[in-house]
Amino acid sequence: MKEILNQYKNANTQFLRTTRSAFIITGVLLLTACSAPKVSDKLTAAKLPENFDAKRKDSINNASTFIPLKTETFFKDPKLEQLLKKAIAQNPDYLIMQERILIANSHLKVAKLALLPSLDLVADASGTRYGKYTMDGVGNFDTNFSQNISDKQRINEDLTPNLFLGGKVSWEADIWGKLSNRKKAAKQRYFASQAGMRLLQTRLLSDAADLYFKLIALDKQAAIYDKNLTTQERALDIVSAQRSVGKATELAVQQFNAQNNNIHAQASELKLSIDQTEKALLTLLGEYGGKIDRSSDFLSGHLEVLNQKISVDSIIHKRPDVAEAYFELLASNADAKSARAAFFPTLNLGGYAGFNSFSFNTFFDAGSFAWQILGGLTAPVFNKGQIKQEFYVSNRRQEISFLQYQNTITTAFNELSALLHRNEAFEDVLKYKLKEIDHLEIAVNVSNDLYLSGYANYLEIINAQKNKLQAELDFVDIQLRNANSQVLLYKALGGGIN
Repeated sequence: MKEILNQYKNANTQFLRTTRSAFIITGVLLLTACSAPKVSDKLTAAKLPENFDAKRKDSINNASTFIPLKTETFFKDPKLEQLLKKAIAQNPDYLIMQERILIANSHLKVAKLALLPSLDLVADASGTRYGKYTMDGVGNFDTNFSQNISDKQRINEDLTPNLFLGGKVSWEADIWGKLSNRKKAAKQRYFASQAGMRLLQTRLLSDAADLYFKLIALDKQAAIYDKNLTTQERALDIVSAQRSVGKATELAVQQFNAQNNNIHAQASELKLSIDQTEKALLTLLGEYGGKIDRSSDFLSGHLEVLNQKISVDSIIHKRPDVAEAYFELLASNADAKSARAAFFPTLNLGGYAGFNSFSFNTFFDAGSFAWQILGGLTAPVFNKGQIKQEFYVSNRRQEISFLQYQNTITTAFNELSALLHRNEAFEDVLKYKLKEIDHLEIAVNVSNDLYLSGYANYLEIINAQKNKLQAELDFVDIQLRNANSQVLLYKALGGGIN
């Protein structure tokens, strides 16, 4: 009895020593891991100004939250609206981006499932012929002579099977947030991909609108050339009649003929530009050919947007490029936190349960049921240099993401501020250019009358007509630039569609 008590005391003392050693080792590992560097906390960009014009005295702190645009209310052109809807439905690049969104969503699901235990169903079967002079071979031979085993427990020495059917489970306890931060990074990148899709949508619609407005401008310029050709033909008829009665020279007739041919050449070149622009727009729509149905003039409702009082912070952060940069910043921050968690010990739990036997006859006996519980704590020691470098790279990537985020906000603010001034300026330019055309129209009529009465020469008629033609073409060009400015404003406001 005394001997048994001594054995118990020795075993208990050994257990306490082992436990104490385990706690000491764990404490050392934890203290070592606690020396992990800190993650960068740069997540907030510099504060935005209160309004887009520093000269304005009125504050817009109480302005309303920006509501995303709708193309039909911004452009107010039904034909353009139908074309933009077709671009969203058929453009190959946009459809590819939709597939990438699905891929990003799949990555997010994988990251979520990483937090759960893994369960595998296992069916193993093997057969081994042990040598007579091996420990297993001798052990099996000796076991079969034991009086303590039944016939079912005797081992086949010629070929020893090993059969297993059951389940194995493993799980990494997310104590330090390594897996949850990976999930967060995947989630933020999914949001970033959605913002990237909105950005691509905005660029696609903007490109389509630009080409659409260019087609309208080319149509208007083609009409101007046709109208001016009629005027030129009438002037040529006048000069030819004057030559027949000796009041004009052959030089005047040839000058007018040359001017007419120059206009014909420019009109033909314009038709080529119309065809090429139409083909470019059809390519954007993903169509092989056809004609683009378009309006005869520029239609727009963007001034309604300009008259709103909108919070600067609200409008900037709803832009898809800013949102994409912000979500990428949050993802890189989560990556850095996950990399930092690698400095800490990892707790892995696992086990298995199932039927395990060396005999087919006893495989499904109750005595063949076996199970095991596993647990392990692993902490980095000698590979810490590699972990440090991985964390350093992740932290620097977050710094880069922050700088890109700040740059995106700065660019967005200055871009929108410049466009607001640009749209206001174009209104005055168009007004004065239209007055110039009216005066040149009068000048052409007056030059014809003066020529017939002998108070002007043919060069003055030619110059008057050239000036009027150029002014009309310039007016359409300014209209196109104004329309392009509206498209840029649409992009700067974050875009949108119904």
